[in-house]
Amino acid sequence: MSEVTSRRVVLQPTMVEVIFAWFQRAISGYCLLFGILYWIRLIGFYPGSLWRFDLMPVHWQVAAVMLAVFFPFAAAGLWMLASWGPVIWFICAATETIMYAGFPELFGRRPLIVASHAAVALLYIVFRVAIWMQKRRTR
Repeated sequence: MSEVTSRRVVLQPTMVEVIFAWFQRAISGYCLLFGILYWIRLIGFYPGSLWRFDLMPVHWQVAAVMLAVFFPFAAAGLWMLASWGPVIWFICAATETIMYAGFPELFGRRPLIVASHAAVALLYIVFRVAIWMQKRRTR
């Protein structure tokens, strides 16, 4: 065996990295779903008092337009495992958390959405720390 072949590095993802990739793709599906729901709100497909763009108050118009664009964008980034995907998701999650936890008198209370965003963020941090620790051990 030559010296070159013995120093060859095999680049294969660890089990944690594979699970993390599928976690990001699952969150991508939820982001796409949320994006579609915001688009349904904007085009007025769903019957309801504030479910049409022209009938929404201004604060809802701004939030719905921003989230209708950002959630599908986050879904694409998360699905492709791009570094900007979690960043865009964080912007969407922070926006919805501020909407529902910070201004419940304007947007209503949605504790389940706030809790789900917090759980996803916590899982993301756990995965990143686990991957970092694995890489640190292998060095």
